[in-house]
Amino acid sequence: MDFHKPLPHAVKHAQELRKRATPAEKALWNLVRNRKFHGLKFRRQAPVGRCIVDFLCSKPWLIIELDGPIHDFSIPEDTDRTIAIREDYNIPVLRLRNEEVLHDIQKALQKIERALFPIDAP
Repeated sequence: MDFHKPLPHAVKHAQELRKRATPAEKALWNLVRNRKFHGLKFRRQAPVGRCIVDFLCSKPWLIIELDGPIHDFSIPEDTDRTIAIREDYNIPVLRLRNEEVLHDIQKALQKIERALFPIDAP
């Protein structure tokens, strides 16, 4: 997958975001880091083109975005961003609410599994 080279300020911004992780991001990161989840490599606060995504898994490709209350006011922008990522990079995007991760992490992990390993229905 060839991403456009991220702009230098995007890399710096991603580093800053990693330092200020939300509780939901920390909780999920602890479960997927170091190939703990199905042996898959995840990156957090990863630049993808002009965007910085919360989590990026490659092979199979998946972007995971965790949405807190602030996202209730940016639904159109989030939707446009999701569509742009899918169209520009052909990477599926899974959006989870912070509450899903914090209150039922197993259910959130099941959603991630279904997104990574979809079962084709006959």
